[in-house]
Amino acid sequence: MNFLISGGTGFVGKHLCQALQKKGHHTYILTRSPLDHMNTKATTYIDYNYPVDNLPSIEGVINLAGESLFGYWSQKKKDQIKNSRLETTNILIQLMKQMKIKPNVFISGSAVGYYGISEDLIFTEATAKSGKDFLAEVVVEWEQIAKQAETLGIRTVYTRFGVILGKEGSLPLMSLPVKLFAGGKIGNGEQWMSWIHIEDVVRLIDYCLFNKSMEGAVNTTAPHPLRNKDFMRTLAKVLKRPHWTTTPSTLIHAAIGEMGQLITKGQYVLPQKALDHGFEFKYPELVKALKELKKS
Repeated sequence: MNFLISGGTGFVGKHLCQALQKKGHHTYILTRSPLDHMNTKATTYIDYNYPVDNLPSIEGVINLAGESLFGYWSQKKKDQIKNSRLETTNILIQLMKQMKIKPNVFISGSAVGYYGISEDLIFTEATAKSGKDFLAEVVVEWEQIAKQAETLGIRTVYTRFGVILGKEGSLPLMSLPVKLFAGGKIGNGEQWMSWIHIEDVVRLIDYCLFNKSMEGAVNTTAPHPLRNKDFMRTLAKVLKRPHWTTTPSTLIHAAIGEMGQLITKGQYVLPQKALDHGFEFKYPELVKALKELKKS
């Protein structure tokens, strides 16, 4: 089968493409610089102006593109975070409108930021009310654009990603102070961290691609979120380092501005839809996930 993927050269995209290729599928990766990449028997790099009529029949379109959340959130950075997601999603909607044979499924990356922040609420896909902060507002607009695929008769899924653990992403940053013997909780440590191993991210996306009963929001998180203090204590134990310091929230916000809420705030998100459909997580517990990443 053929899959069209935006963001295929990113953290999640690279892992997903490799998994699809191992199953014998062909990935068409949308990129603004296709000449910087080498095509293979299983991968073709194309730009966003590639003629739709030149594409073969596409089984599914997967949207993983977007400006990184990491960095100081100036107004310019916030505009890039928002516009990159909305514009790319809109481009994909227009591409699918032009396809004579429509894809069977559209999976659009999203985020648990939809729910806003809370230390005591539990969020599932049944939670209809969104948060009111910047990220929540971005996600709401992002999903509204993606929802247009439904009017084309395309099954549509919004994978709401939590904190993805892998060799890239946020884990190396979280691990650094621990490795330097300065590990500990951030702020009061009570904020929830809804995490997931990168392998389970790929497995759940794959599950959504081929399971016709999966549609709408799908929380892409492990079934056992942890408070920051417990997450950091577990990380220190796996890395065999002490866990004794506290990083003040004020220091985080002074260093990285509004982005600090990703570290000092959080939400307890359950992957209820995946569990209800019988999806089995390979890494449901943090200890197992961290140990696998440490040895790999």
